[in-house]
Amino acid sequence: MLHPTTNLRRLARSAAPLALALGMIAAPAHAQTTPAAPQDKPAAEEGDSIVVTGSLLRRTDTETPSPVTVLTSDSLAKAGITTMSDAIRSISADSAGSIGTGFQTGFSAGGSAVSLRGLGVSSTLVLVDGLRSTNFPINDDGHNAYVDLNSIPFSLVDRVEVLKDGASSTYGADAIGGVVNIILKKQFNGVAGTVEGGVAERGDAGHIRADLTVGFGDYEKSGFNFYLNGEYQRDDRVSNHDRGFPYNTQDLTAIGGNDNNTADSGLTVNTPTAYVVRTTQSDLNNPLSGGTAVTNDPGQTYATYTALGIANCARPTYTVTTGAARGVGCPYDLTDLYRQIQPLQERYSLNGRLSVRLGENVEGYVTGSFSRSYVSITSAFPSAIRQTQPFGGSPLVATSNPGIVLPYFVCSAGTNCATAADRRLNPNNPYATNAAATPAIAAANAARIYYLFGDIPGGSERTNDVYRFSAGLNGSFGDDRWNWRLEGVYARDNLEITQHGLINIAALRQVINTGAYNFVNPSQNSQAVRNQLAPDKTTPSYSEMYSLDASLTGELATLPGGPLQLAVGGQVRREKLENNNQNAALDTYGLTTSSAFGAHTVYAAFAELDAPILSTLDVNLSGRYDHYSEGYGRFSPKVGIKFAPVKEFAVRGTYSQGFRAPTFAEAGPRSQYAGFVTITPPGAFCAQHGGSNNAGACVNGGNPYNFQYSVGRGFAGNPDLEPEKSRSFTAGVIFQPAKWFSATVDYYNVKKSNLVANGPLAGAAINAYYSVAGNSYASAAAASAAGCAAVAAVGAGYSCNLIDGVDPLFPNALPRVLIVNAPFVNVNSDKTEGLDFSATFSAPISSGVKFTSRVEATYVLRYDRDTAAGIQRFAGTFGPYDLSSGNGTPRIRGNWQNTLDFGNYTISATTYYVGRIKEVATDQGNLSTACTANLYKVAASAPGYEKFCYVNSFISVDLNQTFRVADDFTFFLNVKNLLDARAPVAPAAYASAPNFLTTWHYSGLIGRQFRAGATFKF
Repeated sequence: MLHPTTNLRRLARSAAPLALALGMIAAPAHAQTTPAAPQDKPAAEEGDSIVVTGSLLRRTDTETPSPVTVLTSDSLAKAGITTMSDAIRSISADSAGSIGTGFQTGFSAGGSAVSLRGLGVSSTLVLVDGLRSTNFPINDDGHNAYVDLNSIPFSLVDRVEVLKDGASSTYGADAIGGVVNIILKKQFNGVAGTVEGGVAERGDAGHIRADLTVGFGDYEKSGFNFYLNGEYQRDDRVSNHDRGFPYNTQDLTAIGGNDNNTADSGLTVNTPTAYVVRTTQSDLNNPLSGGTAVTNDPGQTYATYTALGIANCARPTYTVTTGAARGVGCPYDLTDLYRQIQPLQERYSLNGRLSVRLGENVEGYVTGSFSRSYVSITSAFPSAIRQTQPFGGSPLVATSNPGIVLPYFVCSAGTNCATAADRRLNPNNPYATNAAATPAIAAANAARIYYLFGDIPGGSERTNDVYRFSAGLNGSFGDDRWNWRLEGVYARDNLEITQHGLINIAALRQVINTGAYNFVNPSQNSQAVRNQLAPDKTTPSYSEMYSLDASLTGELATLPGGPLQLAVGGQVRREKLENNNQNAALDTYGLTTSSAFGAHTVYAAFAELDAPILSTLDVNLSGRYDHYSEGYGRFSPKVGIKFAPVKEFAVRGTYSQGFRAPTFAEAGPRSQYAGFVTITPPGAFCAQHGGSNNAGACVNGGNPYNFQYSVGRGFAGNPDLEPEKSRSFTAGVIFQPAKWFSATVDYYNVKKSNLVANGPLAGAAINAYYSVAGNSYASAAAASAAGCAAVAAVGAGYSCNLIDGVDPLFPNALPRVLIVNAPFVNVNSDKTEGLDFSATFSAPISSGVKFTSRVEATYVLRYDRDTAAGIQRFAGTFGPYDLSSGNGTPRIRGNWQNTLDFGNYTISATTYYVGRIKEVATDQGNLSTACTANLYKVAASAPGYEKFCYVNSFISVDLNQTFRVADDFTFFLNVKNLLDARAPVAPAAYASAPNFLTTWHYSGLIGRQFRAGATFKF
């Protein structure tokens, strides 16, 4: 008899083709049922007057000169989307730099953000009910500011309007790539709620969601309404181990790629089994004073390394019989053991709103909300014993230069153990064999150690609390021809990060000198010793914003096409950030020292004029001036034109200028951070360290010193930065030849200049360092000095910050560079252009049956960065590598939804598509020629190596069914990733996300999921 899970899988797979076929011929119950391919206007009854994002004026024609995509609460529900992050990031215009919660190792791990046009999260403005909110306290990539989408209540969303055009003329800074305006319900009467649960086909990724809204007061009759809303959602962990090859390893030899798993073949790599080798110790009180050289076997050129506790190895051991480090080892695949694809996520919120009619022409409201987003990340490897000093710390505390050692003697005090009365042989040092040994013997028989603290779990817990309150008054006068509005908002984001498993510098020295930590059998260590060695580190940070907005709109005259409308207004805004240094005392290995501080006040005045010159021609003019207390100001103009010679056809276009103000992380004099990028050393370097050079590519030869590793770049805030500037224009057409069909095509072109860049030549600096590889030098120090001189020649502000310890197997070869210093500067420009497509077909099939098909797609024609060294081309590649967390810029993103509505039963299928991505990044020197140099395949001449040059395109399908049991009760069933599509292999991805891209292929990592639930209202 088959296991029930096996039966379930077989049933799901056999039903999948039928379900897909049904979904592909199905349609929504309303005109905007799909978030994947949403319509270009909000749902509004004909004749209604509304305000569309990007404008201050009310209108009945919702098709403005700017392209706007709208997601409704109904469409989101039918697509099975349950978070604000998934909803907004499903828009095809979301591109490079988009952040999902699945990315767990960056500065913004635990946060989520949208990046319209691929210009970065700090170039997309997120509003709630047309008002700003405060930013996530930690900046993406150490310097980009954004609103965390996880903090926004999902069950209260009425619709989301996504303006895919520059809008600084209306909203000020940051609206370069576009604007996301999340519009919440204004009134609610009755009781409504949702309960939902689900699980992945593989038995994990548990999902629970529930919300409840209670409201009373008939606003139209009694002049008031009050509602209270609460919601809860939990999504469980998914480990790399449970998804198997190739997502659980860095060894791709099974498919002809490189083996970048360093833990199953070498003895000079940190693993949960400690490896030691005999060396010297110059200061018996200091385990960081080990010698550079190791003691070779008598008459040989190699040393035998000893694996402590090899009897505890859970897998068959391996033996190294060649090279300078030989011995028996215990194999590990650390990615399989420790990494996770999805963290534990838990969110809940409480929200309320009071709406009151204060007079015949005056209305008011007050809102309040609290949301908590908790993310538990356990995907970090345990801490290694060999580490560089904290960024900014003394090199004397580095445990990798040349390497920490275990002493000959230990004692209770941990000092002067060689002469202490209670001295004893170190049980962790196999070379300590003579209890009567002299200090000289002890100094010659220390044990250099390579080790990973596998008994001390690593990871972090991130609790993000957002408080937001707003209040407003609005009214009209002059026979309702003039309207006024006054609104205020206060928001504060409190973030607390608790780091686990990071090693305290002083405690490490103490437990080594006292012998308190058992390296031979770590399972015997007490929890007290582990807590002493790796105490939790909790760091609070916060951001805060106050804003007051006022506007006046009205009709000046009547033109042939309608009323000539004018809007004027102003804003004053106060923003503050305190992102504290998690390692301010520089007392912990591996803990970031990034921090950002700042505060400013912004004053703004704005105006908009809409002139329907003819019934077929509308012209819209707007402008805004912003002044920052730092001393700079910026005027942002915009003009939009819409020409509709016939009802079935219209032409629209806009031209605008905008800006992005430097963030506090970029401009604050107290701000600083170190960013990291994963690289593979070049071939000439590998050849010096026991490998070989294959046309510039590294064939590592089994030496871990040649494997992929992370290079840091150190940056400091620059108060002299200027704002980034942008100019953008759009041009498009709207077709509606029949009521049952409509389509839009829009061209966009955005240029962002005066870029605030964090070390734009950092890749060139790293390449410059390695350019001296292959030359002969008297020592490793001389070689690194030559490399650092090459780094300094790259440009002002570039220098070596930290060099790795020498390679113990090749101590005279060029050592690795670990951190280069690079400046924040205004330099370069980005230019991106592309096409947006959307189409909707909706028609009745028969009585009571309706079919709707909708499609949305974005094609990136170009995304180029103009630098002094030439053009860097990003479209369809992994670039911009830092901005996109190595996930790149796919040329094509699109989605297609088909829905059948039978009245009480609706079935819809939404198909998501991401085009293939070339595994090169011209802004990272080592990735710029990945396909030609073939970094990911041992031999470029071998058949099929081209498959490592591209990440294949990816298609996934979500199926959703709703059953209306009664007018006040609906049951729904959702199957995400219906066909169980697997994420394509991406060997050049971050080592923390081995062989996959979390931004674009997340559903292909989780696999097929089943969710079911019900909604009610009475």
